[in-house]
Amino acid sequence: MAGENLPKKYKAIVYDKPGSISTKIEELDVPEPGPGEVLINLTHSGVCHSDMGVMMNSWVMLPAPTQPGQVGGHEGVGKIVKMGPGTDKAGVKMGDRVGIKWMAGICDSCEACRAGADGNCFNGKVSGYYTPGTFQQYVLGPANYVTPIPDGLDSAAAAPMLCAGVTVYSALRKSGAESGNWVVVLGAGGGLGHLAVQFSARGMSHRVIGIDHSSKKDIILDSGAEHFLPVDGTDNMVEAVKQLTGGLGAHAVLVVTANNAAYGSSVELLRFRGRVVCVGIPEGEAVAIKSAVPQMMVAKELQVIGSAVGDRREAIETLDFAARGVVKTHYRTEKMEALTGVFEEMFEGKLKGRVVLDLS
Repeated sequence: MAGENLPKKYKAIVYDKPGSISTKIEELDVPEPGPGEVLINLTHSGVCHSDMGVMMNSWVMLPAPTQPGQVGGHEGVGKIVKMGPGTDKAGVKMGDRVGIKWMAGICDSCEACRAGADGNCFNGKVSGYYTPGTFQQYVLGPANYVTPIPDGLDSAAAAPMLCAGVTVYSALRKSGAESGNWVVVLGAGGGLGHLAVQFSARGMSHRVIGIDHSSKKDIILDSGAEHFLPVDGTDNMVEAVKQLTGGLGAHAVLVVTANNAAYGSSVELLRFRGRVVCVGIPEGEAVAIKSAVPQMMVAKELQVIGSAVGDRREAIETLDFAARGVVKTHYRTEKMEALTGVFEEMFEGKLKGRVVLDLS
């Protein structure tokens, strides 16, 4: 339906040399939406640390290496420009702004989907990994699974909410922290971290301690953290956290960095019955959490849990927070040609907040 004036070709960014930091712009054919699908003209895509992990083949847990020519990206926002057969009752229509998330499509029948955890679908299609991602001007999406974007929310601001935003929102919901509780965010100045601080401090009324490199102090405090502790200027992080929390430690610790050292000390930052929520995925060889020793886990009745990207309901709630101005992404926009440089900046740990690609 519709889409008569669509171009034949469009621009896409591909990983031309997986295993290294390298991207290339290519021209591809505009696809035709099949049954149950919509064609989306993307205007913006966020750039996530996970994209770098996929591009560089540095996540040992992935079942297969990334293929040359893979279109990356999983935080895409654009308008529906063509509807495939059987989409008239999918809840979206021509011209609607919608988003594509990490999980681009789900089976709706596996154990995770039946439990409402569709972001963990065992048979899902991951955007930007063996499924064409959002670093391109046109993409297909399941009409019943694309995420509606609220009116009044800028498309560039909405893009990072589709992964970074919903991921930390879901993790905070799983943390068990109540309003007034102490929450430590490890990696608080990064793309996920500065959003976690905002959701925690402003959306859930937690008392937040942000931990990161000293260069990220301003963005962390501006995001609502009550305290900031620099990793490059704090002699004993465990004691520093205890001092700020009345000698007891935090009720919850969110690890949103991919740093094994951050994970290593995370459990020690907790008070009695505290909970560590694992979000960031370290690259390279898997390393166990150093401080999760059974003696302390038992004596203090501690918990360590994992949290993936969040489900479709949480995505809608996340975008609502953003539309109401409760959380705002600290981002800058770049053109498609700049993506390789953005990844280099990310690899060196110099990136503050988020980068959003302008795909026009």
